[in-house]
Amino acid sequence: MSGSPISDVRRLEYRNVTMRFAPTRGRDVLTAVRGVSFSVRDGEVVSLIGPSGCGKSTLLSIGSGLTAPSEGEACVDGARLEGPNAEVALMLQKDLLLPWRTVAENVMLGVEIQGMPLPERKQRAQELLSNFNLAEFSNHYPHQLSGGMRQRVALARTLAVDPHVLLLDEPFSAVDAQTRIVLQRELAQTLQRAGKTALLITHDLAEAVTLSDRVLVMSRRPGTIIDEITIDMPQRDNPIARRHDPKVNDYVARLMDRLDIAHASLDQVPAGDAA
Repeated sequence: MSGSPISDVRRLEYRNVTMRFAPTRGRDVLTAVRGVSFSVRDGEVVSLIGPSGCGKSTLLSIGSGLTAPSEGEACVDGARLEGPNAEVALMLQKDLLLPWRTVAENVMLGVEIQGMPLPERKQRAQELLSNFNLAEFSNHYPHQLSGGMRQRVALARTLAVDPHVLLLDEPFSAVDAQTRIVLQRELAQTLQRAGKTALLITHDLAEAVTLSDRVLVMSRRPGTIIDEITIDMPQRDNPIARRHDPKVNDYVARLMDRLDIAHASLDQVPAGDAA
């Protein structure tokens, strides 16, 4: 599988990011994440794991430019994010396909908003749908597709805008286990082939290991990075093959140990940082 190797270029950076939310009735100010610093290099896939509510999705929202941090900054290609950035695409847990648009029209949505001419966006949509084995469904509507097919359409729509950085918030959590493995393979191959940079949120530790170059572990809220684990395994573009590697169980066990620490009080969590 071809694809650009990981370089030392920092595509996405979080620099001492803290996020506080205004108090609501009967509640004080909520600090979601505190002092988070890490980077994702060009061509690298990094997974982010941690307890529910520790601020993982908040970090993706900040990295997409949709949310401004209370302190610190997020940068893409060295430039501080001041709002949504054309080089960054965010894919959420739900496919959010528009029911009144066909599959092809849904894939074309982002580039249509960007102003790409109709012939070009049709061609791009068909190429992506072919890559995901969905070309024959281009004129179908979302309600006519299975859950796994809808997620593939959503991924194709995300890739259609040709972003440098993909932010993926548990993109396969809503599908069954068998479909999830297929989608993991398709995602891994696409990222490798296109040389994309990705930050992935997942609660599936085996998924984190098989899809990633590194895994970052967050503490409970207010979330901070407590560990960084490099995945020293070949074939990142083939997560199915990776699952048969004996190292997977060792990495999963190590991540489980770190999550036990993450659930402990912050006073018991050792300081850690991730470059």
